[in-house]
Amino acid sequence: MDTQLKKGLLEVCVLSVLRKEESYGYKIISDIAPYIEISESTLYPILKRLESTGAVTTRSKEYNGRLRKYYMITERGIEKICEFIEDIKEFEKIYEFIVNGGRR
Repeated sequence: MDTQLKKGLLEVCVLSVLRKEESYGYKIISDIAPYIEISESTLYPILKRLESTGAVTTRSKEYNGRLRKYYMITERGIEKICEFIEDIKEFEKIYEFIVNGGRR
C-alpha cells in the first residue's frame, strides 16, 4: 500500500479508536492491529501530529508507578473522521470506474 495513503488511513483509524474512548499507545495499537499493520514507531508520530493539529488532546495518569499518556479525541478529530467518510465516498466512485475498465 502506498505510504502516504496508509498514513492517512492510520490517522483516521487512530481517531476512530479514540472516538469510542480515551486510550493510550499500546492499547491503540492493539485495537488497530487486526485491521492494518501499525507499530509504535508509526503510531507516536501520528499521535503527535494529531495533537499538533488539535484533533486530539492528552492527559497523564499514573499506572503501576509510571505516568501513562492518554489521548482523547476533540471536536476537530471528529470532523476529520466525517471529512474522511465523505472523501471515501468519492474514492469508491473512482474505484468502480477503475474496476470497470474506465466504463460506467
